[in-house]
Amino acid sequence: MRANLVSVADLDRLSRDGTVAIFDCRFSLTDPDAGRAAYEGSHIPNARYVDLERDLSGPISSNTGRHPLPQFSECCERISKLGLGSSNPVAVYDGGPGVFAARLWWMLAWAGIDNVLLVDGGFSEWRKQSLPLEFGDERDSQSVPTGETRAYNLPHAPEVDAQFLMERLEDPQSLVLDAREEERFSGRKEPLDKKAGCIPGALNRHFALNLSGGIFKSSETLKREFEEALQGLPPQAIVHSCGSGVTACHNLFAMEYAGLSGSRLYPGSWSEWITDPSRPVEVRG
Repeated sequence: MRANLVSVADLDRLSRDGTVAIFDCRFSLTDPDAGRAAYEGSHIPNARYVDLERDLSGPISSNTGRHPLPQFSECCERISKLGLGSSNPVAVYDGGPGVFAARLWWMLAWAGIDNVLLVDGGFSEWRKQSLPLEFGDERDSQSVPTGETRAYNLPHAPEVDAQFLMERLEDPQSLVLDAREEERFSGRKEPLDKKAGCIPGALNRHFALNLSGGIFKSSETLKREFEEALQGLPPQAIVHSCGSGVTACHNLFAMEYAGLSGSRLYPGSWSEWITDPSRPVEVRG
Protein backbone atom coordinates (compact mmCIF):
# COMPACT_ATOMS: atom_id res chain seq x y z
CA MET A 1 0.00 0.00 0.00
CA ARG A 2 1.20 3.50 -0.81
CA ALA A 3 0.87 6.13 1.91
CA ASN A 4 1.53 9.62 0.60
CA LEU A 5 1.02 12.99 2.25
CA VAL A 6 0.43 16.28 0.50
CA SER A 7 0.82 19.70 2.10
CA VAL A 8 -2.03 22.17 1.78
CA ALA A 9 0.21 24.49 -0.24
CA ASP A 10 1.02 21.73 -2.72
CA LEU A 11 -2.64 20.70 -2.94
CA ASP A 12 -3.58 24.30 -3.68
CA ARG A 13 -1.17 24.26 -6.62
CA LEU A 14 -2.28 20.81 -7.80
CA SER A 15 -5.96 21.68 -7.66
CA ARG A 16 -5.65 24.69 -9.96
CA ASP A 17 -5.39 22.56 -13.12
CA GLY A 18 -8.46 20.51 -12.19
CA THR A 19 -6.82 17.09 -12.47
CA VAL A 20 -6.98 16.06 -8.81
CA ALA A 21 -10.16 14.66 -7.26
CA ILE A 22 -10.64 16.07 -3.76
CA PHE A 23 -12.84 14.55 -1.06
CA ASP A 24 -13.89 16.10 2.23
CA CYS A 25 -14.29 13.43 4.94
CA ARG A 26 -15.12 15.60 7.95
CA PHE A 27 -17.28 13.81 10.51
CA SER A 28 -18.12 13.79 14.21
CA LEU A 29 -18.77 10.53 16.05
CA THR A 30 -21.03 12.40 18.50
CA ASP A 31 -22.90 14.45 15.87
CA PRO A 32 -23.26 12.61 12.52
CA ASP A 33 -24.63 15.69 10.75
CA ALA A 34 -21.78 17.98 11.77
CA GLY A 35 -19.44 16.97 8.95
CA ARG A 36 -21.90 17.74 6.18
CA ALA A 37 -22.80 21.04 7.87
CA ALA A 38 -19.12 21.99 8.13
CA TYR A 39 -18.61 21.13 4.46
CA GLU A 40 -21.53 23.28 3.36
CA GLY A 41 -20.22 26.10 5.52
CA SER A 42 -16.86 26.10 3.71
CA HIS A 43 -14.52 23.62 2.09
CA ILE A 44 -11.50 23.29 -0.17
CA PRO A 45 -12.50 24.36 -3.70
CA ASN A 46 -13.84 21.55 -5.91
CA ALA A 47 -14.03 19.10 -3.00
CA ARG A 48 -16.94 16.66 -2.78
CA TYR A 49 -18.28 15.48 0.54
CA VAL A 50 -17.98 11.82 1.59
CA ASP A 51 -19.88 10.73 4.69
CA LEU A 52 -18.42 8.10 7.03
CA GLU A 53 -21.74 6.43 7.79
CA ARG A 54 -23.52 6.78 4.45
CA ASP A 55 -20.60 6.36 2.06
CA LEU A 56 -17.78 4.58 3.90
CA SER A 57 -19.72 2.07 6.02
CA GLY A 58 -22.01 -0.87 5.44
CA PRO A 59 -25.24 -1.76 7.24
CA ILE A 60 -25.07 -2.33 11.00
CA SER A 61 -26.38 -5.59 12.42
CA SER A 62 -26.30 -7.37 15.78
CA ASN A 63 -22.86 -8.86 15.06
CA THR A 64 -21.10 -5.90 13.46
CA GLY A 65 -19.29 -2.91 14.87
CA ARG A 66 -20.48 0.69 14.64
CA HIS A 67 -18.92 1.32 11.22
CA PRO A 68 -18.65 -2.01 9.39
CA LEU A 69 -17.11 -2.08 5.96
CA PRO A 70 -19.54 -2.47 3.09
CA GLN A 71 -19.21 -5.63 1.05
CA PHE A 72 -16.25 -5.35 -1.31
CA SER A 73 -18.48 -5.29 -4.38
CA GLU A 74 -20.57 -2.52 -2.80
CA CYS A 75 -17.43 -0.58 -1.93
CA CYS A 76 -16.25 -0.78 -5.53
CA GLU A 77 -19.66 0.31 -6.79
CA ARG A 78 -19.60 3.36 -4.52
CA ILE A 79 -16.08 4.24 -5.63
CA SER A 80 -17.12 3.92 -9.27
CA LYS A 81 -19.90 6.43 -8.66
CA LEU A 82 -17.31 8.93 -7.46
CA GLY A 83 -16.11 9.14 -11.05
CA LEU A 84 -12.45 8.47 -10.39
CA GLY A 85 -10.26 8.00 -13.44
CA SER A 86 -7.47 5.45 -13.68
CA SER A 87 -4.63 7.94 -13.52
CA ASN A 88 -5.86 11.09 -11.78
CA PRO A 89 -4.59 11.64 -8.24
CA VAL A 90 -7.04 11.68 -5.36
CA ALA A 91 -6.68 13.94 -2.31
CA VAL A 92 -8.56 13.20 0.92
CA TYR A 93 -8.90 15.38 4.00
CA ASP A 94 -10.93 15.88 7.15
CA GLY A 95 -10.98 18.47 9.90
CA GLY A 96 -7.31 18.04 10.66
CA PRO A 97 -5.96 14.85 12.26
CA GLY A 98 -6.67 12.66 9.25
CA VAL A 99 -8.58 9.81 10.91
CA PHE A 100 -11.65 9.93 8.65
CA ALA A 101 -9.54 10.71 5.61
CA ALA A 102 -7.40 7.66 6.45
CA ARG A 103 -10.54 5.49 6.39
CA LEU A 104 -11.24 6.60 2.80
CA TRP A 105 -7.53 6.15 1.95
CA TRP A 106 -7.71 2.55 3.20
CA MET A 107 -10.94 1.79 1.33
CA LEU A 108 -9.51 3.17 -1.91
CA ALA A 109 -6.41 1.03 -1.37
CA TRP A 110 -8.73 -1.93 -0.68
CA ALA A 111 -10.11 -1.42 -4.19
CA GLY A 112 -6.63 -1.12 -5.69
CA ILE A 113 -6.42 2.67 -5.96
CA ASP A 114 -3.00 3.75 -4.78
CA ASN A 115 -2.52 7.30 -6.14
CA VAL A 116 -4.14 8.80 -3.03
CA LEU A 117 -2.77 11.81 -1.16
CA LEU A 118 -3.75 12.40 2.45
CA VAL A 119 -3.83 16.15 3.12
CA ASP A 120 -1.43 16.83 5.99
CA GLY A 121 -3.19 18.92 8.62
CA GLY A 122 -6.49 18.75 6.76
CA PHE A 123 -8.98 21.58 6.64
CA SER A 124 -7.61 23.14 9.82
CA GLU A 125 -4.22 23.63 8.16
CA TRP A 126 -5.87 24.87 4.96
CA ARG A 127 -7.68 27.58 6.94
CA LYS A 128 -4.53 28.37 8.92
CA GLN A 129 -2.70 29.06 5.66
CA SER A 130 -5.55 31.36 4.48
CA LEU A 131 -6.00 29.38 1.27
CA PRO A 132 -9.08 29.82 -0.97
CA LEU A 133 -12.45 28.50 0.20
CA GLU A 134 -15.62 27.40 -1.50
CA PHE A 135 -19.09 27.52 0.01
CA GLY A 136 -22.31 25.57 -0.41
CA ASP A 137 -22.99 21.93 -1.20
CA GLU A 138 -21.27 19.68 -3.70
CA ARG A 139 -23.58 20.69 -6.55
CA ASP A 140 -21.75 24.00 -6.51
CA SER A 141 -18.39 22.24 -6.97
CA GLN A 142 -16.85 21.31 -10.27
CA SER A 143 -17.25 17.70 -11.28
CA VAL A 144 -14.61 15.21 -10.29
CA PRO A 145 -12.04 14.73 -13.07
CA THR A 146 -12.56 11.49 -14.93
CA GLY A 147 -10.33 9.41 -17.14
CA GLU A 148 -10.06 5.82 -18.21
CA THR A 149 -12.50 3.68 -16.23
CA ARG A 150 -10.97 1.79 -13.35
CA ALA A 151 -11.26 -1.99 -13.09
CA TYR A 152 -11.92 -3.46 -9.64
CA ASN A 153 -11.07 -7.07 -8.98
CA LEU A 154 -10.06 -8.69 -5.70
CA PRO A 155 -9.39 -6.74 -2.48
CA HIS A 156 -5.87 -5.32 -2.36
CA ALA A 157 -5.56 -4.16 1.26
CA PRO A 158 -5.16 -6.93 3.85
CA GLU A 159 -7.78 -7.29 6.58
CA VAL A 160 -8.62 -9.82 9.28
CA ASP A 161 -11.77 -10.80 11.17
CA ALA A 162 -12.55 -11.63 14.79
CA GLN A 163 -12.02 -15.36 14.27
CA PHE A 164 -8.51 -14.69 12.99
CA LEU A 165 -7.72 -12.84 16.23
CA MET A 166 -9.40 -15.43 18.45
CA GLU A 167 -7.12 -18.10 17.01
CA ARG A 168 -4.03 -15.99 17.78
CA LEU A 169 -4.72 -14.59 21.24
CA GLU A 170 -1.82 -16.57 22.69
CA ASP A 171 0.48 -16.18 19.69
CA PRO A 172 3.56 -14.06 20.56
CA GLN A 173 4.10 -13.45 16.85
CA SER A 174 0.79 -11.64 16.45
CA LEU A 175 -0.03 -8.26 18.00
CA VAL A 176 -3.13 -6.07 18.02
CA LEU A 177 -2.30 -2.36 17.98
CA ASP A 178 -5.23 -0.32 19.36
CA ALA A 179 -5.54 3.33 18.24
CA ARG A 180 -7.99 4.50 20.91
CA GLU A 181 -7.08 6.95 23.67
CA GLU A 182 -5.55 5.22 26.70
CA GLU A 183 -8.52 5.67 29.06
CA ARG A 184 -10.81 3.84 26.63
CA PHE A 185 -8.21 1.20 25.83
CA SER A 186 -7.64 0.46 29.52
CA GLY A 187 -11.37 0.35 30.27
CA ARG A 188 -11.42 3.31 32.64
CA LYS A 189 -13.89 5.16 30.41
CA GLU A 190 -16.11 4.13 27.52
CA PRO A 191 -18.33 6.85 26.03
CA LEU A 192 -19.25 5.09 22.76
CA ASP A 193 -19.48 1.33 23.20
CA LYS A 194 -21.52 -0.95 25.45
CA LYS A 195 -18.55 -2.59 27.12
CA ALA A 196 -15.19 -1.18 28.24
CA GLY A 197 -11.75 -2.71 27.83
CA CYS A 198 -9.55 -4.09 25.08
CA ILE A 199 -8.75 -7.25 23.17
CA PRO A 200 -6.49 -9.37 25.43
CA GLY A 201 -2.81 -8.83 24.79
CA ALA A 202 -3.33 -5.70 22.69
CA LEU A 203 -0.88 -2.80 22.71
CA ASN A 204 -2.10 0.78 22.85
CA ARG A 205 -0.86 3.53 20.53
CA HIS A 206 -3.25 6.45 20.36
CA PHE A 207 -3.39 7.73 16.79
CA ALA A 208 -2.58 11.28 17.98
CA LEU A 209 0.97 10.10 18.68
CA ASN A 210 1.50 10.09 14.90
CA LEU A 211 1.12 13.86 14.86
CA SER A 212 3.02 16.88 16.08
CA GLY A 213 1.25 20.22 16.02
CA GLY A 214 -1.53 18.69 13.92
CA ILE A 215 0.93 17.55 11.22
CA PHE A 216 2.31 14.06 10.70
CA LYS A 217 5.72 13.44 12.21
CA SER A 218 8.52 12.66 9.79
CA SER A 219 8.67 9.17 8.35
CA GLU A 220 11.98 8.63 10.16
CA THR A 221 10.49 9.57 13.53
CA LEU A 222 7.42 7.41 12.99
CA LYS A 223 9.56 4.45 11.97
CA ARG A 224 11.66 4.74 15.10
CA GLU A 225 8.62 5.04 17.37
CA PHE A 226 6.76 2.11 15.83
CA GLU A 227 9.85 -0.11 15.86
CA GLU A 228 10.34 0.64 19.56
CA ALA A 229 6.71 -0.18 20.29
CA LEU A 230 6.67 -3.40 18.27
CA GLN A 231 9.80 -4.76 19.96
CA GLY A 232 11.17 -6.69 17.03
CA LEU A 233 7.93 -7.93 15.52
CA PRO A 234 7.67 -7.47 11.74
CA PRO A 235 4.93 -5.22 10.32
CA GLN A 236 3.14 -8.29 8.98
CA ALA A 237 2.51 -9.41 12.58
CA ILE A 238 0.51 -6.27 13.38
CA VAL A 239 -3.28 -6.00 13.27
CA HIS A 240 -4.77 -2.53 13.71
CA SER A 241 -7.90 -2.01 15.79
CA CYS A 242 -9.76 0.85 17.46
CA GLY A 243 -13.39 1.49 18.39
CA SER A 244 -15.01 0.88 15.02
CA GLY A 245 -12.29 0.49 12.39
CA VAL A 246 -11.77 4.17 11.64
CA THR A 247 -8.89 5.56 13.73
CA ALA A 248 -7.10 2.23 13.28
CA CYS A 249 -6.56 3.30 9.67
CA HIS A 250 -4.54 6.26 10.95
CA ASN A 251 -1.96 3.98 12.62
CA LEU A 252 -1.92 1.76 9.55
CA PHE A 253 -1.30 4.78 7.31
CA ALA A 254 1.46 6.01 9.63
CA MET A 255 3.23 2.64 9.50
CA GLU A 256 3.01 2.51 5.72
CA TYR A 257 4.24 6.10 5.50
CA ALA A 258 7.17 5.13 7.73
CA GLY A 259 8.11 2.30 5.37
CA LEU A 260 6.80 -0.42 7.69
CA SER A 261 4.57 -2.12 5.15
CA GLY A 262 2.32 -5.12 5.50
CA SER A 263 0.27 -4.59 8.67
CA ARG A 264 -3.44 -5.43 8.54
CA LEU A 265 -6.75 -3.90 9.59
CA TYR A 266 -9.42 -5.44 11.81
CA PRO A 267 -12.35 -3.45 10.38
CA GLY A 268 -14.89 -4.48 13.03
CA SER A 269 -12.58 -3.50 15.89
CA TRP A 270 -13.69 -3.22 19.53
CA SER A 271 -17.36 -2.47 18.84
CA GLU A 272 -17.63 -5.70 16.84
CA TRP A 273 -15.46 -7.76 19.20
CA ILE A 274 -17.85 -7.20 22.12
CA THR A 275 -20.97 -8.30 20.23
CA ASP A 276 -20.05 -11.93 20.99
CA PRO A 277 -19.92 -12.63 24.76
CA SER A 278 -17.67 -15.63 24.16
CA ARG A 279 -14.82 -13.35 23.12
CA PRO A 280 -12.57 -12.47 26.05
CA VAL A 281 -12.17 -8.91 27.27
CA GLU A 282 -9.28 -7.39 29.20
CA VAL A 283 -9.73 -4.40 31.52
CA ARG A 284 -6.60 -2.65 32.74
CA GLY A 285 -8.08 0.34 34.56
